[in-house]
Amino acid sequence: MNSDKPREECGVFGIYAPEQDTARLTYFGLYALQHRGQESAGIAVSDGRRINVHKAMGLVAEVFADDALITGLRGKMALGHVRYSTTGSSLLANAQPLVVHFQHGMMALVHNGNLTNATRLKEELCQRGVVFHSTTDSEIILNLIAGYKRHNLEDAVIKTMMDIRGAYAILIMGDGKIIGARDPHGIRPLCIGVLEGRYCFASESCALDVIGAEFVRDVRPGEVATISAEGLSSLQSVSGSETAHCSFEHIYLARPDSTIDKVNVWESRFRMGRQLALEYPLEADLVIPVPDSGTPAALGYAQTTGRHFAEGLMKNRYVGRTFIQPTQEMRENSVRIKLNGNEHVLRGKNVVMVDDSIVRGTTSLKLIQLVRHCGAREVHMLISSPPVRHSCYYGIDTAERERLIANNMDVEGIRRFIGADSLYYLSEAGLRAALRDRDYCMACFTGVYPVPPPRDQCKDSLESVSDC
Repeated sequence: MNSDKPREECGVFGIYAPEQDTARLTYFGLYALQHRGQESAGIAVSDGRRINVHKAMGLVAEVFADDALITGLRGKMALGHVRYSTTGSSLLANAQPLVVHFQHGMMALVHNGNLTNATRLKEELCQRGVVFHSTTDSEIILNLIAGYKRHNLEDAVIKTMMDIRGAYAILIMGDGKIIGARDPHGIRPLCIGVLEGRYCFASESCALDVIGAEFVRDVRPGEVATISAEGLSSLQSVSGSETAHCSFEHIYLARPDSTIDKVNVWESRFRMGRQLALEYPLEADLVIPVPDSGTPAALGYAQTTGRHFAEGLMKNRYVGRTFIQPTQEMRENSVRIKLNGNEHVLRGKNVVMVDDSIVRGTTSLKLIQLVRHCGAREVHMLISSPPVRHSCYYGIDTAERERLIANNMDVEGIRRFIGADSLYYLSEAGLRAALRDRDYCMACFTGVYPVPPPRDQCKDSLESVSDC
């Protein structure tokens, strides 16, 4: 199922707390961010001079299955990272945190996002004799910071931000401090928390909750925030850019208990369902969600229309992102492993099924077949976002544009392909209303990019140097 959804590429966490077990706190923070990346995980700790790191392929619980790995990482500050990569770059060399020795000591970096000018920057660095050990654009950022570092690490980060283009939330650990920086448009999320007087960074506020930290605020677009023994300080590196927070964080990517840029994710999804109800008040016996991201929208739709809400699809919560598929028949039935229909609820009913998005359409096709197999008379599909017609270049792995079903078919063609009795998408105006009419990036729907994509407009060209 996950292959038919946009996927976030990374989650980052950082904490400065000399009195605490920073590695263990980072471990729990990464656990809360596991949905943002499920291919590799890592933690780096520092005593202010030396940096020790452990990272490997796998989930957080797999990478740190031996508790001795956590207890062996001792330091007054720590960085953590969970990662999902683009195609072809599932390599241990790309796992983060990235740690380097350079003329001013040691430095570590974690990064969520994508640089749109990564190809040019890497070519320039290679011409200067810089050697790369990975295929991730995160190493480009690390090399730029190291090259600019003279005395003040913050100045090096600011100079680097003048060079890089795209979307990023980065944490840098060195010089006895952790620096958090967010791209000038605020596309990728990053927030600040406080735990017993010590500060931390996280991609989402849910990671603060799990360690008992109090949410302070979001890192502002273009801001360079520093946490150290002196507490929290801030510089504004770039200003004047138009804010363009990622709308898909609220549609699908983020955890529903997170609040991003002052908007709660669960509430925004609920409002998307209410907007769907205002636009398409269909006659039906019951409303069912595609769990889990479709659940708040389905509740919003059901409450607004007065229709009965039911769990018609049951999710197997013990199946990970990947599982063994030994035969072609098993691969074709993979949806049944993660979701099963509740025949008692569905039989003989006219059903409205609410999902957050359709990318390729193959999962929607199988889900509708499943609901019909359970005896539903009619299946009406409602999507709590507009049609995804364009690829993302900012750190979300969508399919290449030619593989996006909404780029190749109109709504009626998609309806016939997935086998629904009707199909309706939330309008762009409805999505903006659900997001409180604030400034969001909607490039995957509109094709209007806040940062120009790579010159060739080809997502595949990024994969040799862009990752997360």
